[in-house]
Amino acid sequence: MEKFLIVTNEARDPGFEITDRMMDYIHKKGASCWSANKMMADGTPFDMAKAAELVVDDADCVLVLGGDGTLLRAARKLVHRNIPFLGINSGHLGYLTEGDKSKAEDILDRVMADEYFLEERMMLMGRIVAPDGTVRSEGIALNDITLNRCRYLRIIKFKLYVNGEFLYYYTADGIIVSTPTGSTAYSLSCGGPVVEPTARLFVITPIAPHSLNNRSLILSANDKLELELIGAGSSDPGATTGFVSYYDGEDAVTLQPGDRIEIVKSKSVAKIVKLSRQSFLETIRIRMS
Repeated sequence: MEKFLIVTNEARDPGFEITDRMMDYIHKKGASCWSANKMMADGTPFDMAKAAELVVDDADCVLVLGGDGTLLRAARKLVHRNIPFLGINSGHLGYLTEGDKSKAEDILDRVMADEYFLEERMMLMGRIVAPDGTVRSEGIALNDITLNRCRYLRIIKFKLYVNGEFLYYYTADGIIVSTPTGSTAYSLSCGGPVVEPTARLFVITPIAPHSLNNRSLILSANDKLELELIGAGSSDPGATTGFVSYYDGEDAVTLQPGDRIEIVKSKSVAKIVKLSRQSFLETIRIRMS
């Protein structure tokens, strides 16, 4: 790899100290790089969607300086450019990132020497459909798409359909549909299983269900899932809206009873740059110990 677009989480690198260090190092090694943050117009807040317009056609890699959240946002907005993502962690756990900022130069040396491999991660395509068939919103996610309650501390009611067939009626705080990559995120905190990240399947985990059956479901990535919002556990009309936390916990869209969230496997995959062939089980043991 010789050409890098750098995307920085400015909260983790407010003065661009790490960014400048990486840019200087890449240039000293005879490679090329651009900072998407610095290419924005003067005074314009950084927008990941606009960063997609800054990717040069022959860029080899998107270098993400931040944590998992920054890499998730970059994947959602830039995956259509079909460029691999390399994460350098300046956040917290960093499941998706390849190493810590203190080892950034070593990571870049190996990448520029082509000592890496790519992992392809499944993504979700979701859209919100009104009862009249109007598509209200759509997008992709690398971790998960969730349906949550909002405004009132009351349960919501919804149905799950698989390939058009009714499967289950839920009364719960919500539900998480995650990829294997997202199995170590929100789904895990709600009791979901840990899944090898390169697998191809859906993990469906209810959030605080009012049922003795609170198990996660594992379904084929070839299935089509539909979540239909019925309402809330209250006669108050103001409590009948649900809440979809869309695109990996961001870009929330308010739902009305009768709305559906349709979820399928995205045609796009996130290509993650990996340097170590350390087993997934070893990674889990280290990160969760």
